[in-house]
Amino acid sequence: MRVTHVITRLIVGGAQENTIASVRGLQEKPGLEVRLVAGTDTGPEGSLASHCGIPAESLILLPELVRPIHPWKDALAWRRLTKLFRAQRPDIVHTHSGKAGVLGRLAAHRAQVPVIIHTIHGPSFGSFQGPLANTLFRAAERRAGKTTTHFVAVADAMIKQYLAASIGQTGQYSKIFSGFALAPFLSATNDPALRARYGIGPEDFVVGKIARLFKLKGHADLFSVAPELVRRHPRIKFLLVGGGPWRNRFEQQAQALNLQRHFVFAGLVLPEEVPRLAGIMDLLVHLSLREGLPRALPQALAAARPVVAYDCDGANEVCLDNETGFLVQPGDLSGLQARVSLLAGDPDLRERLGRRGREFVRERFSVEKMVADLLNLYMKLAPRDNLSQS
Repeated sequence: MRVTHVITRLIVGGAQENTIASVRGLQEKPGLEVRLVAGTDTGPEGSLASHCGIPAESLILLPELVRPIHPWKDALAWRRLTKLFRAQRPDIVHTHSGKAGVLGRLAAHRAQVPVIIHTIHGPSFGSFQGPLANTLFRAAERRAGKTTTHFVAVADAMIKQYLAASIGQTGQYSKIFSGFALAPFLSATNDPALRARYGIGPEDFVVGKIARLFKLKGHADLFSVAPELVRRHPRIKFLLVGGGPWRNRFEQQAQALNLQRHFVFAGLVLPEEVPRLAGIMDLLVHLSLREGLPRALPQALAAARPVVAYDCDGANEVCLDNETGFLVQPGDLSGLQARVSLLAGDPDLRERLGRRGREFVRERFSVEKMVADLLNLYMKLAPRDNLSQS
């Protein structure tokens, strides 16, 4: 069976890590020939292209495939993808992310690919953007949806949103959690040397946040509650993991609040470094206003760290209120402050929530389970008599 995955870009991010792990895992399965097509567009989020572990002969880079709307490049990307699919004759094209999802599916349909799958990692439309952008992206998703054999969603919330937008039918959707390598998180420890490297003392209470330093990620809300949290818990530190164009803005904000000693900017780190950083956190907050199901939540839980999350998109499918952490309504700053303060003062509660979170994630988020679920879906959708001989 020949399978070609397509994603817009290979930056450091959840959708990219998911796609790379899927491709690498599927390449190990007998009878599969799996390729990955990606754009070369990067940015302050860094790139995974050079060290993603996918053999060079299986990785095809298309400079024309870019994230911003660009009519000329978009047309070229569609033509190149169509030509590529006609030459490769894949049994399945599996697309990821917004731009690659639309262009890749339309190109696969044009090239008469038998099975076209699209993974919804996060919403392309919603209250996080204006009506014009929503109209455009919803129309694009509906058009591409008509060519889609099956949708994979990382959370039930995504399925509900897309069905509500009249994209596809209920039977066309499957939920497959975004798996990752569990072992490094399960073995994560509160390493004093790593704490010291970031200026964090042994007795400091660390609130972690793993997200791009950009809009819609909720950093502004964390800064809003930080002064009162510092007043109540003088040894609190906020560890911000991730890069992005708003880093200078947030560093200046920390200085303006006279809290620069309490905010630690770890910067952009490679995925393999995240488990160690999760280990030195006491809890993780996730305040994004746009996310399918943030990988940071199950990753923190795998490290037995409780989470406090905005009840947005798929967060409530992992942050189970008073079971693996606490849910807060988006923008509820008093609720956010209260929950973080409660956990800061109750180590037994942190231990209980973290232990239950680890059990929950261990059962559902292994990369092996994700790859097995994808393979089962492929075998179900691809007619046996139409499969290419690999």
